[in-house]
Amino acid sequence: MRDNSETLEELGRRVAEARTYLRIDQAREEMTQLESRAASPDLWNDQDEARKITSRLANVRDDIERWEKVNSEVDDATTLDSLAREEKDESLTEEIDIAISSISKELDDIELLALFNGEHDENDAVCEVHSGAGGTDACDWAEMVLRMYLRWAERKGFGVEIQEATDGGEAGISSATFIVKGRFAFGFLRAERGVHRLVRISPFDAQARRHTAFCSLSVVPFFDQVSDEVVIDEKDLRIDTYRSSGAGGQHVNVTDSAVRITHLPTGTVVACQNERSQHQNKDRAMQMLAAKLADLQRREREAELNVLAGEQREVAWGSQIRSYVLHPYQQVKDLRSNLELGNVDAVLDGELDPLMEAFLQWQRSQRDRDS
Repeated sequence: MRDNSETLEELGRRVAEARTYLRIDQAREEMTQLESRAASPDLWNDQDEARKITSRLANVRDDIERWEKVNSEVDDATTLDSLAREEKDESLTEEIDIAISSISKELDDIELLALFNGEHDENDAVCEVHSGAGGTDACDWAEMVLRMYLRWAERKGFGVEIQEATDGGEAGISSATFIVKGRFAFGFLRAERGVHRLVRISPFDAQARRHTAFCSLSVVPFFDQVSDEVVIDEKDLRIDTYRSSGAGGQHVNVTDSAVRITHLPTGTVVACQNERSQHQNKDRAMQMLAAKLADLQRREREAELNVLAGEQREVAWGSQIRSYVLHPYQQVKDLRSNLELGNVDAVLDGELDPLMEAFLQWQRSQRDRDS
């Protein structure tokens, strides 16, 4: 009968390492403190603080429960394997194999958390898609990329709020702004920031020639409350209101109260047309503006690290982080991690985790090399 002891020992080692980088012992102490604060009868007197406490408690509890679950499963599988070998019971082989495979997958997911070491990786994310070089194909590509991230967010169980989209004219969109809400949304999506290149037979070319199109994705962390991060002077703002055209089709609610805010000192522009009133649109636009300005301040303080928003590059040839080739062959290649995938349709349908994880691994290797 096969001896799985070495495999199970390796899984046990990985569990022990997870206990260290998840800081389980400290997390248990923090959870006790948070539970005490959450039980306070006056918790909701300060709603912002209450949301912060309950959100942090949920995250800490989730880390502890995930680790305890996989730790228990390794113990159970080890006991079962020992019993099967002692009794020479081949009937337990399949059950042990299934348990080992499941534990390994759970540990892969937990180990991904170790890659999220940025200050704001757990935050929601404000994302903007912009079409670049390529004319109508670029606008169509921008809408395809927007759909790709909406499908990815759906697969992850994240919420998405489309704030604004601008019609591309003949097809697609010229730009769109959306917020992805979920733990580690920014941590994942910062891997996608940059220029994305598409190569295909253009559906807009009567001669069916191959065309190249570009679009970009920018990502900054979103904050429910940002007053401590950045102060915005109303005198520095130009606020325009307009009627939403409903650009982006089903993505955006048509309203009569869209708001565009320009921060004059920096030229930063945000827009929101998704809410039902001008007041709500302005409030959400101000949140997104504050998030952008906070990110700008951090990049100015830490320009050499380029951690949060990264360098800005022209949305055209030679600047892409990833290429999506539909003709003459099928391939997605990330030009940072060098990961290549053949199933382009799956990637465009939101199967982005392998690309994101490869980037995070590559980024960590770059930090280790430079340290």
